[in-house]
Amino acid sequence: MIIEREEIKTTESGLIEKVVSINRVAKVVKGGKHIRFSVLVVVGDGNGNVGVGLGKAAEVSDAIRKGVDAAKKAMITIPRAGNTIPHEVFAKYSASKVILRPASPGTGVIAGGAVRAIMEAAGIKDVLSKCIGSKNPINVIQATLKALKDSETLEQAGQRRMVDIERLKRTAK
Repeated sequence: MIIEREEIKTTESGLIEKVVSINRVAKVVKGGKHIRFSVLVVVGDGNGNVGVGLGKAAEVSDAIRKGVDAAKKAMITIPRAGNTIPHEVFAKYSASKVILRPASPGTGVIAGGAVRAIMEAAGIKDVLSKCIGSKNPINVIQATLKALKDSETLEQAGQRRMVDIERLKRTAK
């Protein structure tokens, strides 16, 4: 049983914490059932840095704390173009596929729960997304992170290809 809920908190360090899903798991042992919780948490600073963590514990609050700690340790920087992403990207993780497209200013975040949590934590305000295949929150988040890692700004593309940025700007239009 997966409980999907989005709990938004801003910590004293300025990080945005979002609980994406809480999963109650039961291990059947000789004496009965052993109940534990698995919590998926997204942490970001709203300025292009985002991390994802999975916390597991006997209590929900302990699992959330562990997930936040894991997410802080796994933070990455993603490229942005203003309030959106630099270009359209596609990524696949397990059976989940995610398509992210840049959007014009004022569009907002058009995304489902797991993708929305990452976009808002990263500070991306205008983006269009589509999830295809499995809607498992862990796989969708991994596919979204993979897509965001694969994206690059115009300057990064110019450096990688050893091409003048002005030439890339002309061909991008």
